[in-house]
Amino acid sequence: MPVQTTPRDRWLALALLLAVLALAYLLLVHPFFTVPWRAIDQEIVALQERQHRVQVQIDQRPEVSARLQQVQQALRERPGFLPEATAEAAAAALSSRVQDVVLSASPGNRGCVVSNRTPMPDNRTEASYVRVALQVRLRCGVDETASVLHALETGAPRLFVENLNMLAQRFQQSTEEAGTGLDVSFELIGYLQPGIADAGAAPGSMGDDEAAAAATEAAPAPATDEVDAADSPPADVEQTDAE
Repeated sequence: MPVQTTPRDRWLALALLLAVLALAYLLLVHPFFTVPWRAIDQEIVALQERQHRVQVQIDQRPEVSARLQQVQQALRERPGFLPEATAEAAAAALSSRVQDVVLSASPGNRGCVVSNRTPMPDNRTEASYVRVALQVRLRCGVDETASVLHALETGAPRLFVENLNMLAQRFQQSTEEAGTGLDVSFELIGYLQPGIADAGAAPGSMGDDEAAAAATEAAPAPATDEVDAADSPPADVEQTDAE
């Protein structure tokens, strides 16, 4: 005898079938097919956005490159920074510049003599620029001293004179002649161009013999009478301590 079904039974059977299908989707289809496809779609969208950003950067590359070249060229043309690539080379250039300025202010070293040029270390931490410093000591007349300091601070590249000390002294120029002048000591400071990858060791890290050799090589040998004038003790020292 066939079983009679009522509309209510049909609806219950349909609801049960839908429940089974939903359970099968949640257990079999969703975790193994839907979730991976959604992850792939999100990855595709992220890659497309990244590609768009990269393409924008590529399109801007000529403009950025031209601007960078302009900035680098302007930086190279600025007289404020030392043109050397390392601190050692810059210290040697400063030593040569001091000697040239002294020779220009006192031809033949008759009125001005360089008695010391010593590189100094840069002991600063987290500095924005690499500083190159030279400890300089001169024995010059008043006019020659003013000329030397003016030439150093107004020339190019930009140099700074710090810790300036002047002592008036009477120097024995020869056995028959004595001269009055100044014993001048100061620090001459310059800065390397920003962007130098490796400034190397600080100039003051050289040994005393190396620093003296570098200063000697950078300066021409003075005349015999100039050496005698520089090495002879003061005849009448108005202030004894020259340092």
